[in-house]
Amino acid sequence: MKKILFFAILPLVNFAQIPSGYYSGTEGLSGYALKSKVHEIISKQIYSVTYDDLKTLYANTDLDKYYENDNTILDIYSEKPTEADAYSYTLANIIGSASAEGQGWNREHGMPQSTFYGIYPMYSDIHYLVPADAYINQRRSNFPYARNNGENMTFTNGSKLGKSTTPGYTNTVYEPIDEFKGDVARYLLYFVTRYEGNLSNFNYLISTSTLDGTEERGFKNWYVNLLKEWNTLDPVSQKERDRNEAVYAIQKIRNPFIDHPEWVDAIWNVTTDAIAPQVPSNLNVNAIGESFVSINWSPSSDSDLLGYKVYLNGNFYKNSKTNSTIIDRLSPSSAYNITVKAYDNSYNLSPDSNSVSATTLASDNLAKDLMITKYIEGSGNNKALEITNLTDHEVDLKNYYLRIQLKGSTYYFSDPYELEGKLAAGESVVIINPNSALSSYNVSQAKFVTNSPILTFSGSQYIELAYGTKYLLNSNTNNYDMGFETVDVIGLPDVSNTYSNMSLYRNSDVKNPNTSFTITEWTGYPSNYATGLGTYLDVETPKASEINISIYPNPTSSILHLQGNGLRAISKAQIFDISGKLIKELEKPFILENTLDVSYLKAGLYLLRLDNKSINFIKK
Repeated sequence: MKKILFFAILPLVNFAQIPSGYYSGTEGLSGYALKSKVHEIISKQIYSVTYDDLKTLYANTDLDKYYENDNTILDIYSEKPTEADAYSYTLANIIGSASAEGQGWNREHGMPQSTFYGIYPMYSDIHYLVPADAYINQRRSNFPYARNNGENMTFTNGSKLGKSTTPGYTNTVYEPIDEFKGDVARYLLYFVTRYEGNLSNFNYLISTSTLDGTEERGFKNWYVNLLKEWNTLDPVSQKERDRNEAVYAIQKIRNPFIDHPEWVDAIWNVTTDAIAPQVPSNLNVNAIGESFVSINWSPSSDSDLLGYKVYLNGNFYKNSKTNSTIIDRLSPSSAYNITVKAYDNSYNLSPDSNSVSATTLASDNLAKDLMITKYIEGSGNNKALEITNLTDHEVDLKNYYLRIQLKGSTYYFSDPYELEGKLAAGESVVIINPNSALSSYNVSQAKFVTNSPILTFSGSQYIELAYGTKYLLNSNTNNYDMGFETVDVIGLPDVSNTYSNMSLYRNSDVKNPNTSFTITEWTGYPSNYATGLGTYLDVETPKASEINISIYPNPTSSILHLQGNGLRAISKAQIFDISGKLIKELEKPFILENTLDVSYLKAGLYLLRLDNKSINFIKK
């Protein structure tokens, strides 16, 4: 006999576990303003695991302690709440594909991964990534969730696949059983809240997508209505509350609609109309650089105003929540025409604002784009990257990605990692491995914490900061993909690089990113050195008293080996003969190796000066 769910007995047990102050700032808010505030809260710090971790992490999040209570995998696609399941799985039963139910389980993206091109952190977000029977998962494919008659297929627990009977959509859909409809609704609404700000980059024009390309509403109207209905039909269960706690312990992010299911109606209960908002006025250019233009305008006064759309040379460029914004990554000495429209809760658009023209400067002394300014490849999982904004204006991280090239039978790029949020002028952001144990930097200080492929580099890989642009992959299906333009790099592509067990800091005189890695732009430091990480230019060079370098063999006939603390920090090596004549000078000679070739010297006594430290050696 099936066991009664705990939530029927202890309906409030989980609410005490919401951290005090976690949702501060939401008081008195409703509509899309509440959704945006919740997004801000759950996106302050971003933890993400690698997709492979889910094979074991499901032991913390998705074992059956509620129905059979047998610690097998709890699969909402096949679970029978009131009778024995047709089959059950352990963690070991994961498989790639299946020809029938009961053969094994898959990791199922509740929001299909084609939506976001398989990019991290969405790719491994456990809040909407659940274990599911492999066969049902395959049959569900990329189809939306919705009601249907099961004419295509009905599965062992009563979930079904068929033509939608939900108003507003008629194509194929998958319907979970009533017991789990609320679970599905709440994890999908989490998705469009957590990734607000990046939704318009996703693959929402394909026919199976339920996204509508908006950042605030997120889903098409028919889907919003369905998810609201399911949220009410199937209230939050103790299983969901426990899962939310377990995922929070892993990802440090909560699903707000499990904590506050009433927010579903509070956010998506928007009054619509057909009245266009007031036209923005007094559009003005207030700053121009070589690669950017800063604009502002008088705000519209409509009570249901959501934001503004900015147009560059007649083409949509970006949304703005405020009455000012930056248009960047422009070409020097180029003329642009700019207009703005307001939009409201109903997504009505105002007419165009006044038009302004702007011609970018031929040159300026500002950075042209974001830069990688620190690279930490230390022992174990001590791996981190720092990215800095020296453009003198705020930069939206929405289209920036980190990519890593790995080596299999050939070199290939692994799944990218998407950045998000905004980076103020002069500000730096850190991306770090969650298992790092750097003495001078705590993981909790970083904005992005992940052990996805980009933060598993070992020194041999090529890493790049890239700018992503969505492009049409198949015009027949409106299927899009993401293309990448290289912005800045560490290492060389298609080779095995030699940057293991070292920290590289960008020199303060380097003001622009470089798509061709140049080692002289960097200063090397010992393994695990991370002083000033997160604050560009805040670098402590090892003190002279801390530099303890020795050489061997001495005398030597050809190669002089050096060892000791601070070796990679040395900026200049000079060799003088016994008379004080300078024989050779080398810039940053020990970033990639710890030897000097002195075979060209005549036999005799020489002085090796390493910055301010001097060592005598004999050439045989």
